Amino acid sequence: MGEIPNPRKNMLSGPNKGNYQIWVISALLVAIMGFTYFSKSNSAITISEKRFEEMMLSNDVAKVILIKNKDLVEVTLQEEALQNSKYKLELEGNRLANGPHYKFKIVDAKIFNDNFRRIQDKMSMENQINYVPEERQDFDDILINYGFIFLLIFGFWFMMRRMSGGGGPGGQIFNIGKSKAALFDAENKVKITFKDAAGLEEAKEEIKEIVDFLQHPEKFTRLGGKIPKGVLLVGPPGTGKTLLAKAVAGEAAVPFFTLSGSDFVEMFVGVGAARVRDLFKQAKEKAPCIVFIDEIDAIGRSRGKGQMPGSNDERENTLNSLLVEMDGFATDAGVIIMAATNRPDVLDAALLRPGRFDRQISIDKPDIVGRDAIFKVHLKPLKLHAEIDSRKLAAQTPGFAGAEIANVCNEAALIAARKDKESIEMVDFQDAIDRVIGGLEKKNKIISPEEKKIVAYHEAGHAISGWFLEHADPLVKVSIVPRGVAALGYAQYLPKEQFLYQTEQLMDEMCMALGGRAAEELKFNKISTGALSDLERITKMAYSIVSIYGMNSKIGNVSFYDSKQSEYNFTKPYSEATAELIDQEVKNLIDEAYKRTLNLLKKHQAELEIVARELLDKEIIFQADLERLIGKRPFEKPTTYQAFADQNDVIDPTPSAVNDANIVLQDLNENIKSENPLEG
Repeated sequence: MGEIPNPRKNMLSGPNKGNYQIWVISALLVAIMGFTYFSKSNSAITISEKRFEEMMLSNDVAKVILIKNKDLVEVTLQEEALQNSKYKLELEGNRLANGPHYKFKIVDAKIFNDNFRRIQDKMSMENQINYVPEERQDFDDILINYGFIFLLIFGFWFMMRRMSGGGGPGGQIFNIGKSKAALFDAENKVKITFKDAAGLEEAKEEIKEIVDFLQHPEKFTRLGGKIPKGVLLVGPPGTGKTLLAKAVAGEAAVPFFTLSGSDFVEMFVGVGAARVRDLFKQAKEKAPCIVFIDEIDAIGRSRGKGQMPGSNDERENTLNSLLVEMDGFATDAGVIIMAATNRPDVLDAALLRPGRFDRQISIDKPDIVGRDAIFKVHLKPLKLHAEIDSRKLAAQTPGFAGAEIANVCNEAALIAARKDKESIEMVDFQDAIDRVIGGLEKKNKIISPEEKKIVAYHEAGHAISGWFLEHADPLVKVSIVPRGVAALGYAQYLPKEQFLYQTEQLMDEMCMALGGRAAEELKFNKISTGALSDLERITKMAYSIVSIYGMNSKIGNVSFYDSKQSEYNFTKPYSEATAELIDQEVKNLIDEAYKRTLNLLKKHQAELEIVARELLDKEIIFQADLERLIGKRPFEKPTTYQAFADQNDVIDPTPSAVNDANIVLQDLNENIKSENPLEG
């Protein structure tokens, strides 16, 4: 896949400037140290007033300067005296050859004057000298007297530079209302194209039309039509919404602004609205262009929820500004808004209306054809063994989104590298799928023989139940190897790619999920906590049958499902009597499924023992092992992969040749059905 440029390097303000403030501060420090080091007063050696008197009486002093504002006296020696050994060694490091050579502090200028006259009285007339009074302002004095003002001015200048964006990240206080959008244009294009966004063919067709609107607007407006203003990408996490936007940025020959919904959010009042206005101002200047807002639900949530009376909701102000800007364009402005979210249910109705987001493109989890295309993209840079077939991998991963498929490919490469292989084999992909679905294999987890036996019969119960139920998905693999945080074993099935479930199918699924607990009761006359996830799944399924899908005769064709799912709806849409009836019907449904499962396992108790012992011996068994141990499944039907393979004439569609390679975990609504025993 193409390399994505760093958005911070493509900010509208241009390339990052060097942080020269550090150099300015360093130069000032060096200057201060230099002035201090070479200051005359700091060069002289400090002596006592007694020694000064001795120097005067020895006629070694050439000049005396009284600095009155500092109460300091500087002494410069005669050139002949400098050759004297008692001064020469002492003054060897003096930086100023012409003096001053010595200095001393005085208490008061008048007292020094009296002492100096007394010393002169002791000297001959020809050797007497006078001191020179003066006032001096050295650099350190200036720094002491005016340093605070200088520091204040410099600090203000420094803050202004950072606040205006010149100081790098973190300092844009005065520039806080500016948009944080990154711009991609002809000079810094994204290298991702529509070819990299595999499995999204319908969405790509819609998106390509948006790009055409901007590149050739006359084609669409010559008949009187108007260019759409907004496109909303909706779909579960990992399905490729942001990837599709990146592909648009790579394909479009128009400027492309991108930012996240959280970029509008700040603690300061009015900042979000100001950034929205600045973003659209820049977009109009670059028109025709595309603006992409990722995770728009950060600012687009419905207004009025959770707001305290009299409070100011900054997020609502930001949303109001966005609504005004989106509907304030002229139709020929040439600015199209793209946005992505996985929470369309929380978005404000005003944001979703035509005229703002005219089109909503749903991006769902890919089917087997889409997964095949996604695998081909992610397998391209990998070193693969000749046996690797993207179609088999697509069949092994129903319900997987594009991000999960990318993770599987990466995990397979890491697993193969860990084993020092030259290429990635099919077993590495199967291990990677197991790891993504069930978690990391816990080889060092200590399990007692009793617990291992319970797990083996539990998993065998699932296997036998699914094997002899007509509408259950074909079982592919059973394992009692611990995985993940708490799973001590699991079973994997190969489900069909379907969207509608009939009552018989749901009942068979419930019986298969209860097979583990029923096998424990049948074998040990006791039950364990290992059926926690099974019970959780069948409870949700039973309540869905009764209260959502209208599949119960006593409740009738009634659904209490709220598609809006209002977070402040504290009341149930039915009476207490109906709630009691629902609970009773759910219990009856589960009890009926459990009795049916017990009778099924009693009928096939011999097969249960065979499979459980094989699991205790091998820990992992596949569909081929089940066929060898208990015979072929009596309700064999072509799987989704077989139908896919038959359509493409790519593989021998015999059940044993296909199903041995297919390992999948599916849940009811996500097309992934799993059970992790001993999670309780």
